[in-house]
Amino acid sequence: MEKSYGAFFFSWPEAFQAGVAAAGGKGRNLSKLERYGFKVPAGGVLGTGAYRCFIEENNLLADMAEITKGVNTGNIGETAIAEKLSLLREKIKAGQIPADVSAELEANLKAAGILDKPVAVRSSASTEDSGKASFAGIHASFLNVRGMDDILFAIKGCYASLWTTRAVAYRRKMNVRDTDVSQAVVIMEMVKARAAGVAFTCEPQTGREDRFVVNANFGLGESVVSGAIEPDTYYLDVAAYCAVPRLIAKKIGVKQGMTKTCPGGGTRFVPDEHLASQQVLPDESIEKLGLLVMRVFESLGECEGHQDVEWAFDGQDFVLLQSRPVTALPGYTFEALKHKTQIWSNGNYRDAVPMVISPLHRRVMKNIIDTIQYTSFFVPGYPIPEGFQFSRFLNGRLYCNMSALQWAYYDSTGMLPGDFNPFWGGHQPEIEIEDTNPYQGELGLERQRRAVKGESLIMEAAAGASGTFAGVVRSVECLIGTGFEQVPDRGFIDKYNELGQIVKAYCEKFSFLSGAGTLPVMLLVQKLIGYLGPRMMIVLNGLMVGGGPGITSADHGYRLMKLAQLAREDKAAIQYLTGNNFAAYSWEEHLPESSPFKMEFRDFIKEYGHRAVYELDIINPRWKEDPAYLMEIIKSTMATANPDQWQAGQKEKFNRAWREVTEKVPLAELAAVRKGLKDAQQGAVVREMAKSVLVMALEAYRLLALELGKRFSQRGIIEAPGDIFYCSWSDLVSILDGDWAGNELPTLVDARKASQREKEALAPPDVILGKEPVFLEPVSQNSGEYLQGVAAATGKASGLARLISHPDEGNGLEPGDVLVAPSTDPGWTPLFLKACAIVMETGGYLSHGSIVAREYGVPTVVNVRGVMKVIKDGQKVVVDGDTGKVFLQQ
Repeated sequence: MEKSYGAFFFSWPEAFQAGVAAAGGKGRNLSKLERYGFKVPAGGVLGTGAYRCFIEENNLLADMAEITKGVNTGNIGETAIAEKLSLLREKIKAGQIPADVSAELEANLKAAGILDKPVAVRSSASTEDSGKASFAGIHASFLNVRGMDDILFAIKGCYASLWTTRAVAYRRKMNVRDTDVSQAVVIMEMVKARAAGVAFTCEPQTGREDRFVVNANFGLGESVVSGAIEPDTYYLDVAAYCAVPRLIAKKIGVKQGMTKTCPGGGTRFVPDEHLASQQVLPDESIEKLGLLVMRVFESLGECEGHQDVEWAFDGQDFVLLQSRPVTALPGYTFEALKHKTQIWSNGNYRDAVPMVISPLHRRVMKNIIDTIQYTSFFVPGYPIPEGFQFSRFLNGRLYCNMSALQWAYYDSTGMLPGDFNPFWGGHQPEIEIEDTNPYQGELGLERQRRAVKGESLIMEAAAGASGTFAGVVRSVECLIGTGFEQVPDRGFIDKYNELGQIVKAYCEKFSFLSGAGTLPVMLLVQKLIGYLGPRMMIVLNGLMVGGGPGITSADHGYRLMKLAQLAREDKAAIQYLTGNNFAAYSWEEHLPESSPFKMEFRDFIKEYGHRAVYELDIINPRWKEDPAYLMEIIKSTMATANPDQWQAGQKEKFNRAWREVTEKVPLAELAAVRKGLKDAQQGAVVREMAKSVLVMALEAYRLLALELGKRFSQRGIIEAPGDIFYCSWSDLVSILDGDWAGNELPTLVDARKASQREKEALAPPDVILGKEPVFLEPVSQNSGEYLQGVAAATGKASGLARLISHPDEGNGLEPGDVLVAPSTDPGWTPLFLKACAIVMETGGYLSHGSIVAREYGVPTVVNVRGVMKVIKDGQKVVVDGDTGKVFLQQ
């Protein structure tokens, strides 16, 4: 990097621009913290260029080359090697810092106002504090250094620490070449710490990721990081349902003493038996620190990389001394899986949240999914590990721990992985199960008892579903009231917390409400399989056609079809929709009150306006805000919409399936089949409404964000209202509570936007095995020239394939085409009514897209691996929704 006044020393902003190769890991991370608005000590970085200059001018290259060539993991412990390393360190300490380096350093420390103040001199190697290697405690640091001579001596001590036996051994272990490491040195003002310590955004001993751990002692943090004392340990619940991490447990450490500065420089440990009974930080300050560390996790770690943060408290504020990635977190999982490679998949998640989640919504969305998964096992009595999380982010996208999920289903209720995958969707391998007869012995009886308990909870949830849904709607409507314009700044924190409790309580019931769409289907399968044999699923799919009025994600498609028919008969609507100046936003303004289409569309928006395409991310506008997608669906189907003909086709498919039932099922069993069918249809209604109500609750988060976006942009805290979605809730709460002015927020927003673009450009792997992303090969054609998937909706149809990657591309789908998509959430389903058949890359039998396709009676095959790469746009295909086959024609 070119500098106008020097080549060696970097201020914090300059260190950020120079990058890790010049500023080292510690210096680079401190520069990020300063850039993103965290309080760090005054100072900067003596870059790696100064180290290289020092080595060359003191003729040390040959000594280092000898070490590089002669030291390996086999001989690192030998006495001769230790002597060579010791001799090299002594030569470094005896060396002279080049005059130009020393002069520039002195000038910059003086300009920073810290030349005559006590400073910390800390190693910042170019490879340390990274996601691959932390080098924690490997290289030297010197505290309370006073005066230029001592600063120069400490710098040489940092240089020499690259060549200790421990440092060289660590590099060999981590496969880091000596020539790839250069030493920068952080020099920053000492904090007059009343207390200090470290904070982890996880539990490093166990691997738990649902809470933060803070270690604290009085005085300097050296006593904590060196292990000289037993510190206080505080545990914080960091669920996104609360605006501020919540202190849930604390252990007051013995704290045999504390580290203090010495008047002439350096530090000393002062024993003090009176500290043992004293809590270092008050509870309020612990939670304040937790919020600060959450900001670090969301700013530097982007909700993916856990952070190890050193902090100090000066009696007024917390000051951050460093942050580095946690690099060796043990796997927190079931005992049976601890020594096995973990399988992660985006399978089922890809239906609802395939996108890179916006920074504002990441933690909320992950917590919602983890709560749903966790309670589905915990409430029926399965001893799931406390605080276990099934989800993780990879480049901003959510993945599920399939090893854990398959094991939990097997161990809790006896479901084998081979039976689980087709329902869940995705292309993950099955875990190996030693005992394939899970219902033997006392353990088997316990699994059966839990299965019965789970069924009971599902039936109870289904019976009370309408009351549950109404209660959530009332609570959210009461919270929103007339809007948030009159809410004072600090009042937003209360609103956020209130909404979090509503959402949390609902998510704890969600899996059982959703199960209402699963359990009746499985029971019906058990009734029919003995009579229908291999045709059972084909017939079942036919029985589900058109039988579930009230399936909300299907109903909005039916309503759009009727709206298209109504528009065709409404002159004002025709003029509006086909005019040259058509604008979807202006329908209220341009359509007269006498327009039947306008009145019906207004009712539609009132009922379904909270929905959206990829609606689980609050960054996406709701239909009531942006009806363009709906209007395009209506416009493109005006000429062909025929609800009567559609319903006749549905009735024919149902009757065909029912005839087969009456022919093969004994008369005495038909009543039970009818009841089972009714339960399955009603279960689908409950399952889809559960999702709709969740989306309605999430809209409240969006409304909070929109109001804050308006306020913060008016105040100049962010540049545009939409930038609010590139903040984090911890950012916003810190500003609302007066802990941070937010001056650096625009810079952080720009960084997050750039990161979002980079992540969106990356192809998401299908599976992650351990830490290795795996991109699976597309499914190959069988000898009959077909692709095999999962049969999701009955019937056979042929047409031209249209590859649609996003619903916004729906204009390319003509009536009678075959919709080929990566996945679908309810926002896609209006497109289903234009398609003669549907093919999806992912999805299971009970995914939302499959349920709606069955209801509509559109032949559908799901979970066809890599189909978007195999089928060509415009290619003629035949979709057999009975057998799960997709035939390709040339």
